[in-house]
Amino acid sequence: MKILIIEDEPEIAEGIRQYLLAHDVQCETARAFAEATEKISLYSYDCILLDLNLPGGSGFDILKEIKDMEKDDGVIIVSAQETLDSRITGFDLGADDYVTKPFHLSELYARILALIRRKNFGGSNTVTYNEITIDLRQKTVRVNQTMLDMTKKEIDLLLYLIGNGNRILSKSAIAEHLSGDMADMLESHDFVYTHIKNLKRRFRRPAAGNI
Repeated sequence: MKILIIEDEPEIAEGIRQYLLAHDVQCETARAFAEATEKISLYSYDCILLDLNLPGGSGFDILKEIKDMEKDDGVIIVSAQETLDSRITGFDLGADDYVTKPFHLSELYARILALIRRKNFGGSNTVTYNEITIDLRQKTVRVNQTMLDMTKKEIDLLLYLIGNGNRILSKSAIAEHLSGDMADMLESHDFVYTHIKNLKRRFRRPAAGNI
């Protein structure tokens, strides 16, 4: 997963980032309106955590930007505003969920997972593709009931490929998913070929059969 945390309070943003990193979630942050809109225009995210009160603009305006760009990034509003009007406005503008501060990080993580399951995998904790079964919570992969020894990065790539099965993915899109905005700083995206080659090797083993 790749998450964008749009939050102007450094301690809150860092607390969320550290918690998600501990769960192997790739995180990027933005602390102001302009920085957030720039990242959203340049990159795609599985989920955006959006504060409403930002330097330079409103989170509601960011929701409008996402809608105007016709992007399908999931959005969870994370805000201290508890009014019914702010919730309704957020949902009307395309937010998928709304979490009120203060919150438990474990609940926020559960909501992120639920959002991604709904958007990419029909709401299930288990992803099945031909003979492949992926447990999203346990982060395990089985082929014909045989467990494969795979790294978390390989599982992330596999989920990304399955979740975009009807799309043509460019090398740069895969590099961005694996490395985030760091991908722009790399001289080459050829590491993508290495990851795909390693993934193919996993499925060439006898237990995997012909997938």
